[in-house]
Amino acid sequence: MRTKDEGDHSLLGLYRLIDANLNRLREGLRVLEDIERFIYDNKPLSQKLKSLRHQCRVPEYSRYLSERDIIGDVLKETTASESEREDLRSIQLSNIKRAQESARVLEESFKLIDSREAERFKDIRYALYDIEKNMLQ
Repeated sequence: MRTKDEGDHSLLGLYRLIDANLNRLREGLRVLEDIERFIYDNKPLSQKLKSLRHQCRVPEYSRYLSERDIIGDVLKETTASESEREDLRSIQLSNIKRAQESARVLEESFKLIDSREAERFKDIRYALYDIEKNMLQ
């Protein structure tokens, strides 16, 4: 059984997890959006990615932001696989996967807070699967 302090600590950790994954999701979407916009001049896909990025807004965002701890992040160092990319396609692939994974973490996390938000991030994740198929074929 958890004490009240342990429950509070877990909730604050959950908020930190949500903040980090909101950032990852929006950043991944922005990279994809800008590639489609500025390199491929693909207006429909750019707009779809922009729309998804805007759907990543959550109510009371400051609640999650307040738990951000960049200094205390135990895995903030860049790994070798994150330091290099082979080509534009590898950038697209790494960012679509980053966005999908973050959407999944948000979906699961929000199941503990708000099931409607969880469902919204599930919808975003499935939209990203469809975009991946169309973008990388």
